[in-house]
Amino acid sequence: MKSNIVKIVGGMVLGILVISTLTLGLVSAQDASGLVSAQNDSQSQNGGGGRLKGTWNVQVTLRNCQTGAAIRTFPSIGTFMSGGTMLDSTSGTPQAQKTPGHGVWSHAGENTYRFKFKSFSFDASGNPTGWTIISHEANLNHSADEYESAGIAEVYDPNGNLVFTGCSSTTATRFE
Repeated sequence: MKSNIVKIVGGMVLGILVISTLTLGLVSAQDASGLVSAQNDSQSQNGGGGRLKGTWNVQVTLRNCQTGAAIRTFPSIGTFMSGGTMLDSTSGTPQAQKTPGHGVWSHAGENTYRFKFKSFSFDASGNPTGWTIISHEANLNHSADEYESAGIAEVYDPNGNLVFTGCSSTTATRFE
């Protein structure tokens, strides 16, 4: 009986040590993460590099590439995350016919940013029809609460053949 109690207590002590070690590791990771974030925020404010981070209400205007004339406008929402990744969802195409866009973004200098994302498309029966890659260059205003961008959309068939290139522009405000 006494040896069973020793085993139980010993197991509990070992368990507490493991949990304490893991907890200290997690707290240390949070502290290190917080320090890095503070440094990145400081650099972002000085050089503009991280000011695009956040979620944005976006108005997309499809344009005639030759004349620049507007064809159609619709709302979208985009999120630019730390580390240079992004997500895009749009009302321009029914969600059953395309995936959200997944992509990357980078600071090009001053208040200029570049982003690119890819989404897969489907027909009404759910069969894959290819994918679209959208590439834009954005200019952020000085208060970092609005941006405008312009760029192209490349539409590919399921075999990876480019079938169409289109143009678009956006205006965006922070989603708060």
